Formats: sequence, structure tokens, C-alpha cells
Amino acid sequence: MSHRPFPGRRSVLRGSLAASAALTLPVGPGAAPAFARSGRPGAGWGVQTGDVSADSGLVWVRADRPARMIVETSATESFRNPRRWHGPLLGAGTDFTGTTRLHGLPSGEQIHYRVLLADPDDPRRTGEPVTGTFRTVSRRRRDGVRFLWSGDLAGQGWGINPGLGGYRIYDAMAGLDPDFFLCSGDSIYADGPISATQALPDGGTWRNITTEEKAKVAETLAEYRGNFRYNLLDANLRRFNAQVPSVVQWDDHEVRNNWYPGEVIATTDTRYTEKSVDVLAARARRAFSEYFPVPTLRPGARDGRVYRVLRQGPLLDLFVLDMRTYRNANSPDDQTTDPEGILGREQLEWLKRELARSRAVWKVIAADMPIGLVVPDATEGRPNFEAVAQGDPGTPLGRELQIAELLRFVKHRRITGTVWLTADVHHTSAQHYQPSRAAFTDFEPFWEFVSGPLNAGAFPASPLDGTFGPERVFVKAPTASNVSPAGGYQFFGEVDIDGDSGELTVRLREQDGGVLFSRTLQPGRVGQ
Repeated sequence: MSHRPFPGRRSVLRGSLAASAALTLPVGPGAAPAFARSGRPGAGWGVQTGDVSADSGLVWVRADRPARMIVETSATESFRNPRRWHGPLLGAGTDFTGTTRLHGLPSGEQIHYRVLLADPDDPRRTGEPVTGTFRTVSRRRRDGVRFLWSGDLAGQGWGINPGLGGYRIYDAMAGLDPDFFLCSGDSIYADGPISATQALPDGGTWRNITTEEKAKVAETLAEYRGNFRYNLLDANLRRFNAQVPSVVQWDDHEVRNNWYPGEVIATTDTRYTEKSVDVLAARARRAFSEYFPVPTLRPGARDGRVYRVLRQGPLLDLFVLDMRTYRNANSPDDQTTDPEGILGREQLEWLKRELARSRAVWKVIAADMPIGLVVPDATEGRPNFEAVAQGDPGTPLGRELQIAELLRFVKHRRITGTVWLTADVHHTSAQHYQPSRAAFTDFEPFWEFVSGPLNAGAFPASPLDGTFGPERVFVKAPTASNVSPAGGYQFFGEVDIDGDSGELTVRLREQDGGVLFSRTLQPGRVGQ
């Protein structure tokens, strides 16, 4: 494997992140980190970077009070001759969060950075710097690409349990030193309150860190913001964020379980006083844009959308989908025409154009929901469906029509190297889709890999729909529903593209990093 090593990375995490790791973080919505008592702005929620390219990246921070964001970068962790970037003024309008775009960076290099927060009235008064590091995308094929993906964090009431070490899976992922991490959705569970304790099947007790905002379902902007802050109470996640850039997409639980545009919450659901899902989604989207460094959602961004493509050098283009914002209503999904589908027409046409333009060896499609796994929606007590498949193994119906159109396009435009990644279903599996097994046959074979959850309830394997001919080559899932993280079944996946051969290897891993399944795909081929 020719993936480039960076031996200085571990030392920067041990040393320069010590101040962040040592902070006593708040468990209430208005509390401040310990060092903020000095009267200087504090950054106790850590730092993170997002959507890093060959020459740029976004740095994120949250202050405990109004502050001017300043970022310094250096080629070394000693920060000799640093380059300084003046960021925005952080205030209540963004919940004291903000991002600074770094540009003109060298490609394929380790970047060390530190964030300082300055008193707006006295720029000489700055809080203690918080430090991180990331690698820019290499333009050299020989350097290879390695990244991780997963989803589903703090679901089903299983939150941060200090007795079990919190979100330990992030330490296992950090140990692999990936180029970036793809969060495939359900980065919070806004509809999932977290109580102080939960009973375990063996008679034991699960104990959560709790906050005021997590005591009920999120409805207000403040409550959605509090859901994102909750996860940052975990030291493992903060350390990971300071080391590994993120690429984030959203799914349903950032707003509400199984939501779709135009939905009105039933009067029988007394948890919600706000019944318009469109109102909730707007508040959730704002909080999402404040707490993740996503360039297309920054203030003033032209498109203001979650879906985007990230060019990761000659070996990889990553297509990040949004299967929530433009979908039609959940239904029996058996209609014979479906112009909206799960992507919406505009996003589908964008995806087709970008796939056709791509010259990367591999085109990884990051979907927040699976294609051939049946995911029911029992929210309103009707036999509706939540994802693409509806269990009818015949010719495409409903949302399958849009996926069939996309798969046909990929085949007839001779687009090679497409691989699908997803999460959502709270188990891990690998499916191979093959026309010879399918009712719809006008496509080339491809793979879909599923991982997750990160820290949530695990569930039995979803049934397959035969329309596109999936064969489940591997699966690991519990037989019982909502198995706690203490019972295992927490997963993440790894994609490793070799710079010499161009081979793409997918490894499905469990919580401690152990490999459960591995498959190597050859570049430029179809039908593998």
C-alpha cells in the first residue's frame, strides 16, 4: 500500500490537543468551559475541519461568548512562521459558532492549525488556543486515498455513557489515521430524548450524560442546537474532530424520524406542539449548518444545499446525496410514474451530469439511505415505505423508477467505478447488485456497502427487494431489536484506494476496529 505516512500526527494529538481534552465541559446549555473564568473567550467544544480539498478547507469552532475567530496554520507543529487567517465575529446569531475558509494550501501535505478566539473589544485578549491537524488532498495518484464512513449517533436513547468510555468507536477510527470521515446521516437524534438511565436486558443500567435540550424532542432552534452540542460533550469525538476532516450529510433524525417535505405531524403525537415538519426542518437545517463545516451551507453560499461533489484527487470523486429535502411523501410506493422520487428531478440531473464529467478512477456515491433494503415507515400506522425499495421484487415502481433511470444512465454512458455507501439501518452488510438476478436488467453490476451505527441501538438485518437483483454477500446484525452499544453491533467502514494499482478495498469493521469483511474491487471494470 502506497498511502503516505505522516509520523508527526500522533505527537500533535498527544501534545497540542491536551488543553482541549482536559477541559471540564458543560452539561447544561449555558455553562462555560473551566478556563473561561479568566474573562477570555473559550473554545471548549473543540475544533473540526470539513470538505478539505487539494488547496483549501473549512475550520470550525464554537466560542462561549462573542469573539473574533482567528486561525493560524503551519507546516510544523511548532508553529514557527505561522500564516494567519482572520475569521468571522462569533455571536448569538449563529450560537457562537463559525467557520473560516483556508485557501492556497499546499496539496498532499499535513496542515497544523490552531484557533484563537479574541475579545472583540480588545484583540490582544485571546483565549487558550485549540489545535488540530488535517491533510490536504493529494494530486499525486501514488499517494492513494483512505477514508471511513458510518452514521447514527446517540440514537434510541443510548447517549454518552462515561462508565463505558463514551463514544469509544471514535478512538478506533482515529487509530486508522484516515484522510477524512464521511458521516452518512443521523448525526443527531433530534426526536430521541436522552434520560439519565436506561434498563439493559441483563438487568444492568445504562447511564447517560444528560442536558436540558435532550430531555424532550427538539422543536425550537435552541433545542436543535442543543442536540448538536450534546455530542460534542464526548472527549473521543472532540479528539477525532481535531484529527480527521469530516464530510457530513443528513438524513431523517436531524429533524424527525422518517420526515418528508410537507409532512404534518398527527395530532395524536403529543410530543410535538409544532406540527409542521417544514418549520422543524428549517430550524434543524440552520442548526446543522452552524455545527458542521459544510461549504454549500455557509452564510452567503450560492446554492444552500447539502448535496455536492468532492474531488479527492485522480483516484476518487465523492458524490454526497440528499435523500430528504427533495423526496416525495412516504407512501406504499407502488406508483407507476414518479417524477420526484427520493432525490428530486434537479438533484438527479445534477448527479448524472457530475458522474458523466468525472474523470476519477472511482466514483463513490454517498447515499443516506440504501437502495435494495426494505425500510418500512410505520410512523402514521400505515404500510408506507421510507427508502427506495418497497418489497415488490418485480419491475421498478415508485422511487425505484428514479434509481432505475440513474443506473441505466450509468450503463449507457459507460461510467465505470461506481460504488454505493450508506448507513441508516443499524447493521453492517455488503450487497452485490446483478442484472441476471434482477427484474430490471438495464444496468451494470455494482456494490452497495452498509455500516453503522456509531452509538445507537442495533437492529436485525433488513429484508432485500429483488428489483435490482441484490445478493447479500455479508451481514452482521443482532436478532433482537434495539440492542444497546453495550451489547456490541456498532460498526464503521473503511475505503482504501491503492495509489499504485488503483484497487479499491472496502473493509467493514466493528467498534474496536476489527475487520469483519473485506472486498477488493478492480479499477475500470464492471460486473465485479
